[in-house]
Amino acid sequence: MVNIASRCAGFISKRFDGCLATDVHDYDLYQEFIDAGVCIAQCYEDREYSRGMREIMALADQANQYIADQKPWELAKQDGEERLLQDVCSMGLNLFRVLITYLSPVIPGTAKNAESFLNCDIVTAGGWNAIQRPLANHRIKPFKHLIQRVENKQVEAMIEASKQTVTITAKTGPLVADPIAASIGIDDFNKVDLRIARITKAERVEGADKLLKLSLDLGGEKRTVFAGIKSAYPPEDLAGRYTVVVANLAPRKMRFGVSEGMVLAAGPGGKELWLLSPDAGAQPGMRVK
Repeated sequence: MVNIASRCAGFISKRFDGCLATDVHDYDLYQEFIDAGVCIAQCYEDREYSRGMREIMALADQANQYIADQKPWELAKQDGEERLLQDVCSMGLNLFRVLITYLSPVIPGTAKNAESFLNCDIVTAGGWNAIQRPLANHRIKPFKHLIQRVENKQVEAMIEASKQTVTITAKTGPLVADPIAASIGIDDFNKVDLRIARITKAERVEGADKLLKLSLDLGGEKRTVFAGIKSAYPPEDLAGRYTVVVANLAPRKMRFGVSEGMVLAAGPGGKELWLLSPDAGAQPGMRVK
């Protein structure tokens, strides 16, 4: 779309001292662009952004076709076609102005640069209303590139940089210290019965450096679980909290009593442990799938 401006602005600056024609060359086409603004504005309002962009790009195709049909680069070589050259290039810039105004909510930086080049309101208040009247007998500023073309080499460099970022992340993430275990089948996974549990009471265990004794409610069934989370959680902070427990783990007799399951937590250990918690609405006894 920016090429519409670049193909016309040079002729206006060099041949007509930056001054546009006194009227639009194709009023019907210009009015068609203005009328399309109602639909495009509604697309923005309804958040149908993809449809709005399609509408704008369809107009851009019409503008490019207009320039291709009129061939200002050939008119510039013909004697006696000075006025037509000015009319055609002025029309092209007016169509570009309408298009960049419609796109200003999406590319405000580019629209701001176009506003300076065209020497008129676009992103400022009243830009959409201002396009109702085309720019006529209006002086523009010399054209400057509004968008820089992205070359293949730049794309390749960005892709390579992203690969390096992924590699660095992988080298420093949790998976380095604790790699993912060997694959298991779905049948093996289905043997593990995970349930929501509510911690009704948490107690310190005398003589244990890491353990807390948790009393759990699994929705009508009570369990006692010894969990190695003492360094991460004061027991008084756990009562009433919901978590996830391996409910069908065989009871394990310990020096401090029998542990009837295992609560799930993430982290390497010590103070860096985080109990898994379900979203609001989960109830004790619900299966985790």
